[in-house]
Amino acid sequence: MTEASIEKRLVEGVKKLGGMCLKFVSPSMTGVPDRLIITADGKVIFAELKTETGRLSKIQKYTIGEMQKRGADVRVVKGLAEVKQLLAEIEGRSKPDEV
Repeated sequence: MTEASIEKRLVEGVKKLGGMCLKFVSPSMTGVPDRLIITADGKVIFAELKTETGRLSKIQKYTIGEMQKRGADVRVVKGLAEVKQLLAEIEGRSKPDEV
């Protein structure tokens, strides 16, 4: 599964749960996560999406680390299974449903 199709599933899933899943771009800083999720109840989660075998670049590791040091909820989501897991968490379920 491609990173684009994984991203599409996340966007669709967050929208179904009443949230927003915005493309996150920062012209002045590289290595920022792909998506900014705002849940229906206002929780903010940054998500960097990868395929099951994808790896973070050095700048992504650095930027994500700096964000987390400041208290940001940043997730590296690898593959469809982890998308389902994150959506289940957002919805308040302990396990993802089968799709």
